[in-house]
Amino acid sequence: MSSTTTAATTTEPSKAVVRLIWTLRVLLALFFALASALPKLLALPAAGSVFDAIGAGDWLMYLTGLVELAGAVGLLLRRLAGPAATALIVFLLFAFVTQLTAMHGENAGTPFIFMVPLAVIAWNRRAETARLLRLPS
Repeated sequence: MSSTTTAATTTEPSKAVVRLIWTLRVLLALFFALASALPKLLALPAAGSVFDAIGAGDWLMYLTGLVELAGAVGLLLRRLAGPAATALIVFLLFAFVTQLTAMHGENAGTPFIFMVPLAVIAWNRRAETARLLRLPS
């Protein structure tokens, strides 16, 4: 095996890793779109009660739903998967702080359950994210 072949194979993820990352992207996109964003965008009572409890208006509920939906779409687009995963991690950090402060710690650990697979996606797509963020000279 030549050194160029070895170098090329060490930078390319295995098929199993590609499948795992794609599966994570699809599952998380489904969760953020259907289970999280949709109830907010449809103003379902359960979603509204959370925003009422933290003292925010409907505008924040709709904005949150839109951010989650945009993140879900981004996870499905190869070029945007890394930035979308990173943005959703930041978004979930805000959710964590909100749950600690306004919700008295109720369900505060839940965002971390989603941050772990999002971090795996962001790490896997880091090279593409760096290319995407480079400004033209």
